[in-house]
Amino acid sequence: MAAHIANVKSVLSGDTFILSSPNNPSQEKTFSLAYVSAPRLSKDGDEAYAFQSREFLRNLTVGKPIKFTVLYTIPNSGREYGTAQLQDGTTFPEASVKAGWLKVREDAGRKEESEVSLAMIDTLRIYESEAKDEGKGLFAGSGGVIEVQNDLGGPDFLNKWKGKTVEGVIERVISGDRLLARLLVTDKKHWQVMTLIAGIRTPSTARTNPSNGQVQPAEEFGDEARAFVESRLLQRQVKVKIVGVSPQGQLVASILHPRGNIAEFLLQEGLARCNDFHSTFLGPDMAPLRAAEEKAKAARKRLHRAFVPKAADNKEAEATVTKIVGGDTIIVRNKAGAEKRISLSSVRGPRAGEPSEAPWREEAKEFLRKKLIGKHVKVSVDGTKPATDDFEAREVATVTQGGKNIGLQLVEGGYATVIRHRKDDTDRAPNYDELLAAQEKSKEEKKGIWSGKSPKVKNYVDVSESVQKAKIQVSTLSRQKKVPGIVDFCKSGSRFTILIPREGVKLTLVLAGVRAPRAPGRTAQEKGEPFGQEALDLANKRCNQRDCEIDVHDIDKVGGFIGDLYVNRESFAKVLVEEGLASVHEYSAEKAGNATELLAAQQRAKEARKGIWKDWDPSQDAQEEEEAAHTESADAEVTIDKKPEDYRDIVITNVDSNGRIKLQEIGKGTAALETLMNKFRSFHQNPSNNVGLKDSPKAGDYVAAKFSEDGEWYRARIRSNDRTAKVAEIVYIDYGNTEKQPWSKLRPLSPEFNTQALKAQAVDAQLSFVQLPASPDYLNDAINYIYELTEGKQLVGSFDFIDSKEGVSYITMYDPKAEGSNKVTESLNRRIIEAGWGLVPRKFKPWERSKAFESLVKNLKEAEKVANDGHRGMWEYGELYED
Repeated sequence: MAAHIANVKSVLSGDTFILSSPNNPSQEKTFSLAYVSAPRLSKDGDEAYAFQSREFLRNLTVGKPIKFTVLYTIPNSGREYGTAQLQDGTTFPEASVKAGWLKVREDAGRKEESEVSLAMIDTLRIYESEAKDEGKGLFAGSGGVIEVQNDLGGPDFLNKWKGKTVEGVIERVISGDRLLARLLVTDKKHWQVMTLIAGIRTPSTARTNPSNGQVQPAEEFGDEARAFVESRLLQRQVKVKIVGVSPQGQLVASILHPRGNIAEFLLQEGLARCNDFHSTFLGPDMAPLRAAEEKAKAARKRLHRAFVPKAADNKEAEATVTKIVGGDTIIVRNKAGAEKRISLSSVRGPRAGEPSEAPWREEAKEFLRKKLIGKHVKVSVDGTKPATDDFEAREVATVTQGGKNIGLQLVEGGYATVIRHRKDDTDRAPNYDELLAAQEKSKEEKKGIWSGKSPKVKNYVDVSESVQKAKIQVSTLSRQKKVPGIVDFCKSGSRFTILIPREGVKLTLVLAGVRAPRAPGRTAQEKGEPFGQEALDLANKRCNQRDCEIDVHDIDKVGGFIGDLYVNRESFAKVLVEEGLASVHEYSAEKAGNATELLAAQQRAKEARKGIWKDWDPSQDAQEEEEAAHTESADAEVTIDKKPEDYRDIVITNVDSNGRIKLQEIGKGTAALETLMNKFRSFHQNPSNNVGLKDSPKAGDYVAAKFSEDGEWYRARIRSNDRTAKVAEIVYIDYGNTEKQPWSKLRPLSPEFNTQALKAQAVDAQLSFVQLPASPDYLNDAINYIYELTEGKQLVGSFDFIDSKEGVSYITMYDPKAEGSNKVTESLNRRIIEAGWGLVPRKFKPWERSKAFESLVKNLKEAEKVANDGHRGMWEYGELYED
């Protein structure tokens, strides 16, 4: 009988081993000790002393080399029986029988046995008799039964044992991160349950689908991870730190080998990845696991062999927060003035599509606004968020203010959730585990979106919605000084939407005493005035979303509140004027009481040639004052005794965004213009005349420009220049429309086509006794209505008064081809007022007060009453002004 060497892989019971070949560990065999029997371990219930019998043999042999000799084989099963010996000389089954953990079979020696075997059996019986006499092992009497529970049995187990460490034995290794563990909780009761190794996930091993018998192959390194754990933990006694339960009800625990946490070893070898879902179970214990994973990545071990480290360019940069976009997204501006959109790393603000989260969207945004708007922050970019159908790609970053992590504060307050990243997603917050722990705490404390309640909604009443509402509110606000508010929106450099939380109202605030250039509208057609965009940009930079204070003086005709705006206790009207982005309206400023301060700021802007004063000439001020005084005295003397009978055929060529009209007189100049334009087009079709401007154009220069909509060349004049972009705003002098053109596309105006050859044919005009709406929305509708009445039609214009100083003709328009009995004699001025898109001014110029126009004014007032009574157009909410 030859002896063989093998390693003890595991012990099934007190008399049976699983042996593996030293040269080929995957080659295994089951080997039982001869002539003896041990009590059985069973899922249905262990026999008395079965576990203790097995433990005696396991403690002595598992993981050790053993020399075994086969004495006999059972023919039906092929199971081999024999003896075994450890390197220290301990022999089996003798040692187990002597300790009382095995019984000698009753049938031992009845068959033909060799003399050696019979002698061994006799010795075993002597040892058994001695053990019985001494009450050892199986012969100790009652009390050898241990109750084994194969599931956790509900929350009571975790409530009692979470966070505690117990002794355990690993019975099976299913995969690198999944074990069957026997928890030795008490002497009389064990739990034998499926256990997940806390903090890691390993590739899966090969599995057979029980429904169809198909084998699902192992993932790469899955079998290797399993073998790694098996060789170190199978049937070893370990310490099991109980940390939680998986959603499937499986125990999650840290398995502590005498040499350390098996999870760390797997991670160091690149056989596992960190499991984010277990981070909240482990808390601070997750940090060493992350560190172990980083080491494996740096060494590109196994699972990380294709790892590409992130570029080390995520240094902290200082920036200022200029806007809060939402509960997890902000816009910051660096020291160079460049702005960029940033999403906070690994956190997500309340989602509109989630019923439990949606009510908290404004709360989260307001939380960030209070914390960050206008504040200096440190930004450390952690990666990028890929583009989706709804959003462009953007950077994700850790943002700190005053040393405090903003993403963490959001999560702690229940204003945001933590994103569950893909296993290979490295674009995440460096304090990701801290964020997950904060989320769990927020859930436990039922904060914010975890409260199961909706926040108290702050509904603001829009008191600028109508003049009536504004009248009611203005008396309350005008009595208060420095009313606290929030700048909700910047409409232009001098027009804002303000929230007043303590009053529960929002209003439109118009800065008193100043006029800022009009900003461009949302569409290409709504063109702004020079420096209008710059004024709006400054308002957004200094005021948007900031806490503020307002002083209200009065209301305007459409429900806007006229007053002062203070941000950081500084008057923004003064800032705007000082930067040359608004002019002072002296009468209004004196009425508001801030004229001295504003005029001083305006003078400083003029002297510095800032903004709208870039071409300021000191002599202009004296000249303008003189002209104003002359005009005022001359204007006061204008009286008209008889209505002029000056009727001309006209066409309307343009109505600009302020409602100013440009027209051409038919007959006098249109024929000459047509002749000139034919020559003009031929001239510019000749390639030899394709010559650009020699010098940079100046405001007031005449040029030739190709209109972008029809591609034809027209005469034009430079209104203003953007010298940085080399773009000019031009006015087409024969039609009155404007657009911006690059200098490179303009040509010099040949002398044969200049205004001496034919004067500009676009005449500035204004509708007599018609004031268009001040509200941008109503004004736009009014302009569209004027186009509807006039576009493509030859009209008759009654030139009621020509203001030669202002260069404006005041006209009453008629459509000679209008249908209906009185449509021909009914002026278009009346039709505009009657439709609710104009009103009769309450303050007349001297010439308008002339008796010659009394009947005309009376007729228009009747039309206004019709519009008012019918709530038409801008009268839809009733009266617009006080009588």
